[in-house]
Amino acid sequence: MSQGVRSIHDIDAVLDGRLVHSVFQPIVDLTTGAVVGYEALARGPVGPLHAPDRLFSAARQADRLAELDQLCRSAAVRGAIASGIYAPLTLFVNIEPEILESAPLRELLLLAESAPGRLQLVLEITERALADRPAELMATVNGLRRAGWRIALDDVGANDLSLTFMSLLRPDIIKLDLQLVQRRPSPAVAEIMNAVNAYAERTGALILAEGIEEQQHIEVAEALGARLGQGWRFGRPGPINRLPTHIEGLSLPQPIESPSLNSPFGCLPWAVTPRRSRKPLLTQVSAHLEREAMRLGSTCMLLATFQIAEHFTPRVADRYHDLAEHLGFVAAIGHDLPRDESSRLRYANLADDDPVRNEWDLIVLAPHFACALVARDLGDNGPDDEREFEFALTYDRPTVEAAARALMSRIQRTRASSSP
Repeated sequence: MSQGVRSIHDIDAVLDGRLVHSVFQPIVDLTTGAVVGYEALARGPVGPLHAPDRLFSAARQADRLAELDQLCRSAAVRGAIASGIYAPLTLFVNIEPEILESAPLRELLLLAESAPGRLQLVLEITERALADRPAELMATVNGLRRAGWRIALDDVGANDLSLTFMSLLRPDIIKLDLQLVQRRPSPAVAEIMNAVNAYAERTGALILAEGIEEQQHIEVAEALGARLGQGWRFGRPGPINRLPTHIEGLSLPQPIESPSLNSPFGCLPWAVTPRRSRKPLLTQVSAHLEREAMRLGSTCMLLATFQIAEHFTPRVADRYHDLAEHLGFVAAIGHDLPRDESSRLRYANLADDDPVRNEWDLIVLAPHFACALVARDLGDNGPDDEREFEFALTYDRPTVEAAARALMSRIQRTRASSSP
């Protein structure tokens, strides 16, 4: 069979023959002009499946996307080894949002560890992966961090979800979508710039601008806060025949530890002394935070726990479906909550022994706002309105982010992935 593709079924020949290779595009320090790394980009054999969009579309239709994604990552690491992309250079590798299984990633880790030199690796993730499969992605990211990998959030600015999830994923590198350097300034560009720079200032993360094709793009990228650049101005994707003489290593922030916390209430710092209140006050505080989230809009996430289905009444459900239509991400978490799969609202079911079954939590997180109401039921047997809780209301961003991660780790994949 020739490598030219005549039908969608030829994706089988591509995969069975392992006819996938990587090309590499340089990533440059905008201040010094030195090459600091390369992004590995997948290519198919000569023919209609050479371009990555067609290649991945064909694999998706043939239900072989996982195989292709694993093959691409292996090709990236093998190609980097063959080209000598060792530290201090950094290799950037992509992952498809739909493919987060741990076994292929373990194989990739073993391949990287077998390299004759030290590979410095960054995994690029889009916000779509976290929106679709929060629990799986967070577990994957934690495993890769333990192995020494770093994380980049890709296509930031392509939609509001990237800003919503930036704090939860805690990327070491933020890759600005190419439109940001190629289009005229606008309110949307200013919003993205403010959110990204606020995150970078808090964490020390590096900002990388994609799509740099001319000198003016470099000037815009630097004005947006980018330290790194990528685009045709510095080199098109292709094989590496010889490494450049002017190379430097990346100065990345210290690796972030991700302690496993079993519930939002458990995320409270030891110095915080919980207060006590009956249900009516907490109801009003929750309503206030829901209104604040609605005001923040599409860059905001809201996570709420309801303990049991009886607390998620039709009136509450309607309110949360409306919130889900206006915010970037909204989740309702509880035991056997009634679901409407046609809604944008996400759900998570709590097992009988889950400590969150005993909590009333409401978390609002946005680029410039963070608040969490975390409360624990004291087990009263009286009227519902007289139920008493111990609670804390915190605006401490690290605490709010930790509480949000504790809940996001319970949200499994509940619907088919959307097409990119």
